[in-house]
Amino acid sequence: MKQLRELSYEESVLIWDEERKKSFLFVLRPGGELGTHKGKILHDEIVGKAEGSLVLSSTGARFRVFRPSVTDRMMKVQRKTQIVYPKDAAWFVLAMNIKPGMKIIEMGTGSGAFTILLAQLIGPDGKIYTFDKREDFLKNAKENLKKAGLEDRVVFELLNAGDSFPVKDVDAVFLDLPEPWIAISPAWDALAPGKSIAIIVPTAEQLKRSVETLKDKGFAVIDTVEILERRILVRKKEGVRPFEKMVGFTGYLISARKLL
Repeated sequence: MKQLRELSYEESVLIWDEERKKSFLFVLRPGGELGTHKGKILHDEIVGKAEGSLVLSSTGARFRVFRPSVTDRMMKVQRKTQIVYPKDAAWFVLAMNIKPGMKIIEMGTGSGAFTILLAQLIGPDGKIYTFDKREDFLKNAKENLKKAGLEDRVVFELLNAGDSFPVKDVDAVFLDLPEPWIAISPAWDALAPGKSIAIIVPTAEQLKRSVETLKDKGFAVIDTVEILERRILVRKKEGVRPFEKMVGFTGYLISARKLL
């Protein structure tokens, strides 16, 4: 039987409300406490427990404790911008063939949610070079990566869209910009032959211009998709049906590959 690794101070944990299916992400601190609508949860009473353990609040409400998944970390970043949602991020990861040891450029750091996923996937031997024109965005994203324990895998730099990237022969480029077409030429120069570029845009006009620019520059294997996500309610008495709300349109997704 696998030995359980107990939760300890200074690590992130996720507290899950069994009744309301709501979660809270925080770092365990000596003497710390989490205030919820169902009473306080003491950090000291979580330390030493294994994942999945029952935790009771000061009012006796039931919670479960886990180490956060990468999706938890992405969705619970401190946001200053819109983020790349997990449903879209998964498609991008496959389109760019992300794997350990890769060197990746990200233009448009935003809040760093997608950066967290990329940093986890490339492992300790890879490197993410993320760029944004706003220093406050980079500062916030860096703090989010630090909380995730992944900041050592990421280089944060100020850069205006359309400027040349200071790193070459990268394995993938991701653009999340209002005018991504102005960064396609610098992306071509930075990419190694055969490697992928991926872009997310919110409007059909941006989609059209981005794809036309990719074709003009010489990219091939161009793919464009839209992904919708709908959860399903599985209930014993009331039956099974789709949930009333869904994560609908969040952007047009584009991928292409550089020719030699």
